[in-house]
Amino acid sequence: MEGSSLIEDVLVTPLAIISTPGGCVMHAMKGSSVGYSGFGEAYFSQIEYGTIRAWKRHKEMVLNLTVPVGKIRFVLFDDRSVSNRQFQEVIISEDHYCRLTVPPMIWVGFQGMHKGNSMLLNIANIEHSPSEIDRKDVDSIEFNWGYSD
Repeated sequence: MEGSSLIEDVLVTPLAIISTPGGCVMHAMKGSSVGYSGFGEAYFSQIEYGTIRAWKRHKEMVLNLTVPVGKIRFVLFDDRSVSNRQFQEVIISEDHYCRLTVPPMIWVGFQGMHKGNSMLLNIANIEHSPSEIDRKDVDSIEFNWGYSD
């Protein structure tokens, strides 16, 4: 379902994988896509199986995350309201190919779930700037990272 969400302003948008002779085409984002808020930069990041990268929060950047290779578990934590703190988990892979749009001020962590390296693509609305990022250690937000398929 396009635009499904649990945390306010977070979008999970199904994406098309088109089979073609010799390989497939995996959509990521168009200028007309729900969640598109401009272009600043695009980058790929790899994560090894079982590795956890957490926690990071952007003050201005909108993240648009896809996983063209492997399987990654994203965990979002919303502490914008003291009375409504919540988590949202989204697993993205070829079997559940989608784009995760994360607005500013949401904590993000992710975990490699594919035996081997997984790769994510972030299409961000602004260029990376260390001054607009907050970071916390993985243990500073209480979350059970244990997972089984």
